[in-house]
Amino acid sequence: MKPSKNKWQDHYARRAQKENYAARSVYKLEEIQKKHRLIKSGDRVLDLGCAPGSWLQFAAARTGDRGRVVGVDLKPVTIQLPGHVQVVTGDIDALFAAQDPALGSGFSVVISDMAPSTTGNKHADAVRSFVLCETALAVADKVLGPGGHFVCKIFQGEDFKTFCDNVKKRFNRTHIFKPQSSRKGSKEIFVIGLQKKP
Repeated sequence: MKPSKNKWQDHYARRAQKENYAARSVYKLEEIQKKHRLIKSGDRVLDLGCAPGSWLQFAAARTGDRGRVVGVDLKPVTIQLPGHVQVVTGDIDALFAAQDPALGSGFSVVISDMAPSTTGNKHADAVRSFVLCETALAVADKVLGPGGHFVCKIFQGEDFKTFCDNVKKRFNRTHIFKPQSSRKGSKEIFVIGLQKKP
């Protein structure tokens, strides 16, 4: 008998392996980048929920070595990264409360692929996702320079509109985006804020 195929091994997962990316999630950011041109050469990018590191890899390639990419995650990132990328392992709330100097300010782009540990309860998972998104937005408030951009993954639920409204207050333009590379059964969607208001 043939071994059953890993249900996560789809076209994007195989492509990520072939192109030496840490995870298939890189193609979500790639789709967002193609549509909105968020990350430019020389930019400073903050990646929240950066493990296992595919968004760091993508952002590092787009900023080039004149840029700076900082990643934060509870889990360590074990892949090799370019010299202009720094990873901080820890809780984002604690790091900002302690004003960790590694994080700094004046970022051009804040990207968040943070997701809660799922429970199987769609309502509870959506609420947990909303809390993480509000944290990401609060971080963007502190560290994102005027005219900067924001990308945040959220699980759709009762608080989805509230979060979108909160993003609209802070940015000149907002977009809702569901990448083709998101898994079909996934409730995730991305909220994009362009050009942070002064």
